[in-house]
This record gives sequence, C-alpha cells and structure tokens, in this order.
Amino acid sequence: MRLGALGDFLADSGLGYEGAALAFAGLLALIAAAYFHTRISHTLLFWIAFILTRPLGATVGDMLTKPHANDGLDLSRITSSAVIAVFIIGCIALTSQAAGSHPGTRENH
Repeated sequence: MRLGALGDFLADSGLGYEGAALAFAGLLALIAAAYFHTRISHTLLFWIAFILTRPLGATVGDMLTKPHANDGLDLSRITSSAVIAVFIIGCIALTSQAAGSHPGTRENH
C-alpha cells in the first residue's frame, strides 16, 4: 500500500479528510512527545515522523482541492499551494531560533 493511499483509506473509512488529517497530526504530536519525554531512539522517531508526513500531506492536499460534494474545500491548485506556502512560512517564522552552543561543549568566558 502506498503511504498516500493510507490517507485516502482513512478519509474514505468515515473520518473524512479533516478527520484523517487530524489523525495523522495527532500521531505526529505523539511522536514529538516521545522525542522529548522518552528515551526512544531519536533516529527511529525521526523516520516514523518522516513517513507519517506523506499521508498527512496527501490528506491535506485532498481536503484543499477536492470539490465540496466530496467534503473538500474546492480550492484551485494554485490557491491551495499558496495556502500551504503561507502556513509553512508562518511555521518557520514562529519557530526560528537564535544560534546557540552545542550541549556537549563548554563555553569559554
């Protein structure tokens, strides 16, 4: 099964596009919580999160572009791309960080 098809499967199973997107976003939130609060391999958690972004993106893309009759927002590809671009730029702006020191090094004062 293709990973994008997993998003379609969840959406078509009764969750709809919004429900499927929320399910994948919830799984990603659990992965983030595991990253900060468990000793599970960060590499493993990264790859799980990386894999989950594919069906999340497919589901959100479908939600934005499918017709209203199919529970979508019926946006054009250009408009949906602009919405996603604004969202990504907003996330980058909200999470930008100042340069810091590496946790394993001592700062010289």
